[in-house]
Amino acid sequence: MQINPHRWFGVGQSVAPDSAKAGAEASRAAIGGRTPKAVFVFASVSHDLPALLGAVRAEAGPDAEIVGCTTMGELGSAGVTDGGLAVAALGGDGFTVRVRVAPINRSDPRAAGAAAAEAMHGLHDEHQVLILLCEGLSGRPHEIVRGAYSHLGATVPLVGGFSADDRRFKQTFQFYGDEVLSGVVIGLALGSDGPIGVGVAHGWRRTEPPMVVTKSHGPHIYQLDGEPALDVLLRRNNFDGSAEEFFDRGRQLQPLGLSRRSGEDIRVIHAGDDEERSVWGTADVPQGALVWLMEGDRQALLDGTAWSCGEAVARLDGLPPLGVLAFDCGGRRAGLIEGGLDEEMRAMHAALGDAPFAGLYTLGEIARVRGALGMHHLTLVTLALA
Repeated sequence: MQINPHRWFGVGQSVAPDSAKAGAEASRAAIGGRTPKAVFVFASVSHDLPALLGAVRAEAGPDAEIVGCTTMGELGSAGVTDGGLAVAALGGDGFTVRVRVAPINRSDPRAAGAAAAEAMHGLHDEHQVLILLCEGLSGRPHEIVRGAYSHLGATVPLVGGFSADDRRFKQTFQFYGDEVLSGVVIGLALGSDGPIGVGVAHGWRRTEPPMVVTKSHGPHIYQLDGEPALDVLLRRNNFDGSAEEFFDRGRQLQPLGLSRRSGEDIRVIHAGDDEERSVWGTADVPQGALVWLMEGDRQALLDGTAWSCGEAVARLDGLPPLGVLAFDCGGRRAGLIEGGLDEEMRAMHAALGDAPFAGLYTLGEIARVRGALGMHHLTLVTLALA
């Protein structure tokens, strides 16, 4: 296999409180004086985002495609940051990059996914992937993924994530070029003359017995096994208190496994209503579905990290990874605090060797390699480039 030897992938990170300084530091480290074709920017919503992007553009030059979004934490080869910035950049004759941006109409989010997927038009590289960076609070995120899949079919893998705003759940932002946007889907079509590998794993396991969703609408679950959903969740967790206390204002998450032919499609329940006794997350939970509470200790989550990275590398036809983009769930981050985040980074280094990596903690992850499903929660998705 002939791969262009001048291809490159670099990462940089910064915790500088000054946004322009952070943008310059991280992008300078990622680009290293080279000419990038694509620059990925993952930043805390606490930054002055226009100033940050201006500094990235100054380092990247006028022709680079700059994309990105806000986070629930940033990760990279140097470790995990909270309120920081992670940047990845790639370039060389072996890469082709095209971008489309589509606003999300809440009544038809599927159309935005299909429009963003048009970035793939005219791409003829041997290996291809569509990277999606999406508004995280638009509702019905699975429909965005379905829209992209409906446009591309099963031939092109999808990866990406849904933007966050630390833990505020108010407004998230997406970046394209020098613009700070909100409520959009960014599709970056990446063509490569080297193999592309996608890894997907979560490390969560079922807690018996299963339950039937007897009343739901969109992401809201009103009844489980004919009882108020909040009552069931609190009882199953041996918790005597209010919904606000249980969910701790978005910091405590309830993993819910949704039965699929290929296993569990995990949903995140992050809020509830004490009067209505309902609970909800960010993605659709169909009425009549069979669901399980999910559990996972720290080691199980770390095993999921190693599995995701190993799976991505294994798809590179025996070649070493040039670099890796990582889309990790904010819920996994919450389960790995107090030392576990450092362990996760060590697990990624062990699986990826010397390959640089960068990414973010998201409000939902996208990965579709086979089949029609592509929306995930509490999962680590890795994209490895050879």
